[in-house]
Amino acid sequence: MKQRKIPLRKCTGCQEMKNKKELIRVVRNDIGEFSLDFTGKKPGRGAYVCPSLECIEKARKNRGFERSFKTAVPKEVYENLKGELDKNVK
Repeated sequence: MKQRKIPLRKCTGCQEMKNKKELIRVVRNDIGEFSLDFTGKKPGRGAYVCPSLECIEKARKNRGFERSFKTAVPKEVYENLKGELDKNVK
């Protein structure tokens, strides 16, 4: 039986290629609103980050989301990521 390819995506924080299901997707829709996508199926432009505080901080520091979306990303997006990370850890 033929083995299926595992989709890989690059983390905007650590710049490593990882399995798509291990990463958190941040989506910007047509209106310009940002949201978190844990299913990977929301419509819009997406960027991925590891579910670790270090990668989220690196993405903010090196402006990885701003490069991916070609626009300014509000601080609320980073706060939502940290909040979801806290929920999942506990």
